[in-house]
Amino acid sequence: MERPDCCLTIGGSDSCGGAGIQADLRVFHRYHQHGCSVITALTAQNPDTIRHIEPVSLTQLRAELDAIFDYYHVKAVKTGMLWDASHITLVSDVLRQRHQRGVVVVDPVLVASSGRRLLDPAATDTLLEHLLPLATVITPNLDEAAVLTGMSASDDELELASQLLLRCRCAVLLKGGHAKTAQLRDLLLEPSGNVHVFTHPRQRWSKQRAHGTGCRIAAAIAALLADGIPLPQACEQSITALQKTSNVSPQSDYI
Repeated sequence: MERPDCCLTIGGSDSCGGAGIQADLRVFHRYHQHGCSVITALTAQNPDTIRHIEPVSLTQLRAELDAIFDYYHVKAVKTGMLWDASHITLVSDVLRQRHQRGVVVVDPVLVASSGRRLLDPAATDTLLEHLLPLATVITPNLDEAAVLTGMSASDDELELASQLLLRCRCAVLLKGGHAKTAQLRDLLLEPSGNVHVFTHPRQRWSKQRAHGTGCRIAAAIAALLADGIPLPQACEQSITALQKTSNVSPQSDYI
């Protein structure tokens, strides 16, 4: 029997529904993809704060991954919150074994917008060495790029992206939302050296609306890549769709 297609999100469960697994599944649905999920941790949170995080056991994590890959044809994987080195290593090993040369979009979630760390600092090297080299594209914001490169978030954007590309050997979509400018710039650097810049005016979003924007962009890119859309167009369409939904409820089907 032919296996059904799906897009798979691997990350944390967000109890308020604005980010994480819940947001990713809504985005997959918006792009007409069947969404499957592998949960790395349960969170008790709202847009203001994360009150508790309960990581799943490695046994549970492996069982979730095997259940999906045994039954589905996974067209694209999007990863988010992975919590620690052990969880990253397990996810990386399974992707290397069962998703060879498949689409992988990595949102390197390090710190929540509320300020709570979502990745053990000791796991940064594991992320760089094991998971990021498997990625088709990674989608860090400026602060995450600074942590991953040892540079400053205020350094030249192209230099930040170039250093990440050298370390990870994959495309880099550097998101400029944390810059203190009226005109925001998202920069895509491909392994070929091609550079694409997407600009848009800064919008005055509520805290609830802004919660999970990184998750939603990465999930939309994964869904579009699963349909064979080239990476530059997938990034542009995802960014444009997000900017058009500033006044749409985050609980809607839109990203």
